[in-house]
Amino acid sequence: MSEGNLQQVTQQVAAIERALQAAVIDNALAIRHAVLAVVCGGHVLIEDVPGVGKTTLARALAQVLGLEFRRIQGTPDRLPAEITGASIWDARTSEFHFVPGPIFGQCVLFDELNRAPAKTQSALLEAMEEGQITIDGVAHPLPRPFVVLATQNPIELEGTFPLPEAALDRFFVRVHLGYPSPAGEKQLLHTWSAPTWRMDANAQNRSLAPVVHAPEIFAMRQSIAQVYFGSEAEDYLIALLQATRAHPDILLGLSPRAGLSVKQAAQAWAVFNGFDHVRPDDIQQVVIPVGAHRLVLHPEADLRRKTAAKILEEIVGQVPVTGSWAGLAARGGR
Repeated sequence: MSEGNLQQVTQQVAAIERALQAAVIDNALAIRHAVLAVVCGGHVLIEDVPGVGKTTLARALAQVLGLEFRRIQGTPDRLPAEITGASIWDARTSEFHFVPGPIFGQCVLFDELNRAPAKTQSALLEAMEEGQITIDGVAHPLPRPFVVLATQNPIELEGTFPLPEAALDRFFVRVHLGYPSPAGEKQLLHTWSAPTWRMDANAQNRSLAPVVHAPEIFAMRQSIAQVYFGSEAEDYLIALLQATRAHPDILLGLSPRAGLSVKQAAQAWAVFNGFDHVRPDDIQQVVIPVGAHRLVLHPEADLRRKTAAKILEEIVGQVPVTGSWAGLAARGGR
C-alpha cells in the first residue's frame, strides 16, 4: 500500500467521522465501528433501546457516504416479497415483470429485524451474503455498494423472532449506542431541532453533505485489502480464535468467517490510525465489536450474567502476545 493511498484513506475516514459526529452526538466509537463495517464491505447490527439514535446513525451514514437510503420496518406479518420484490403479471404484454422491493437501495435500514418472521429474515440474509435476491429462480443483483444496518431492541422480546447464530454471523459488527453522557445530552438539547417536515409541509428534509461517493468507497476497500498482515498477526489471531473455541463458558466459538472478518477489520483499523501494517492493538480493538455477537454462551454463563463481550475481553487479556510483538504490546501496540 503506497504512502499516498494510506494518507488519502486515513483522511477520508477522518472526514466521514467528523461529518457523522455532527448528527450522532457523543458516539464516536459507535460511528467508527459503523464506518469500519462499510469500508470492509460488511453489514451492521445496531442493538440498543429505543430513542438513542439508531435510525439517525443509519440515515446520516447513507447521506455522508452519498448512498441511496431505504428503510424497512420489521413486523410479525412482513412477507419476504414485501422487501425483495416480486414478479407481477402484466396483462398488456402477457409477461411477468419484476417489481423491486425496498431492499434495492445502497444503504438499507431494517428496523427491528427481530420482529420479522424467519422467512423474511432469510430473504434478507441472501441479499446480505450474495448481493442479490432470487425470485422464481431468477437472480436480481442489488445496487453497489450495498450495506444493511439492522436494528433490534434487546429489552422488549415479546412478539419477536430471535436471530439465529447463522444470521448473527452475517453481520460484520455489532454496534451499541447507549445513553449519552451529561455533556453529550446537553449538547443534544442545545443543537437538536424538530425535522423540517414536522414544521412545514412544503420543506425538504435536511441532509448532510456527502463526503465520499461509491467510487471512493470501492477504492478505500481495495487500499485496505493491501494492508500488511504478517505471520505474527496470523498467529496471534489464530490463538484468539482457538481460545474462544476452548473456553468453558462458550458453547460455540468464533467461526472461520469471524476470523476473516477480524483480519479485515484489523487492516482497516490500522489505516484509520495511519499505519500500513497490522499490529497487536489493531486486532485487540476490533475483535470484540466484530466477534462478540457471534459467540454462543453456555446457559450457566448466562445465569452468572457473563456477557460475550466480557468473556472475549478476558480472552484478549489472557492470550499472550509473543515474538517480536511482545515488546510492541508493552508499548501500546506501536
